[in-house]
Amino acid sequence: MSPRRLVLLILLFLPLAVTAGEGMQKLKRFYHDVRTLRASFYQQLRDRHGDVVQASSGTVVLQRPDKFRWDYVKPYPQLIIGDGRNVWIHDTELEQVTVRPMRNAIGNAPAMVLSGRRPLEKDFIIRELGRKKGLLWLELKPRKPGSDFKLIRLGFGKHLREMVMIDNFDQVTTISLTRVYINPRLKPGVFRFVMPKGVDVIGKPVE
Repeated sequence: MSPRRLVLLILLFLPLAVTAGEGMQKLKRFYHDVRTLRASFYQQLRDRHGDVVQASSGTVVLQRPDKFRWDYVKPYPQLIIGDGRNVWIHDTELEQVTVRPMRNAIGNAPAMVLSGRRPLEKDFIIRELGRKKGLLWLELKPRKPGSDFKLIRLGFGKHLREMVMIDNFDQVTTISLTRVYINPRLKPGVFRFVMPKGVDVIGKPVE
C-alpha cells in the first residue's frame, strides 16, 4: 500500500461510544463538536530503523460523515477525495485515477476507526497513554488480526493534533495537523471529483 494512500485511513471520523479518563473525554468532546474541519498537514514515513523514507505535506478538508479531501502539494501533487460513496485517487505523476466504492476502500481496521459505522470499542482495545510533549495520547489496538496496522495513536491538544500508525512491517507513519479550523463553512463541490482529461482510470465507481 502506498504511504500516501494511508491517509484514507485517518480521516478523523471516530465514533463516540467509549468513556474513560481525561484523554477519552478530549476525544468525545472533539468528535461531538466537530462537523467540518480544515487544516494543513505534514506526513512522515519512517522505516523500522527510524530513518525517514518519505515526507509530504498539503491540506485536508473533512465533513462528517465520510467526506474528505486530501490535497498533497509536496513533494508532488496528488488528490484523494471521498464523496460519501466512492474514493477517488488522482496521481498526477502517473496520470492515473483510481476509484473504488468507499465500503471497499475503508474495509480494514484503521478505516473502521474513521468511518463511524461501528462503536470504536467493538474493533479496538483502547488505552490512555497520558501526557507527552504537551499532548494527551490514546492508543488503539485492533482486536482482530488482518489489519494493515499494529496500532494507532492519537494525540490531542485542544483538538486532534497528531496521528501515529505503526504497520506490520514496523514502519511508522506520523501525520501532524496545523492551522486547524473547526466547523468552517465549506465551498459547494469541494468533495466532488472532476475527472481530468487523458488519464488512465482503474476501477469503477458506484452510483
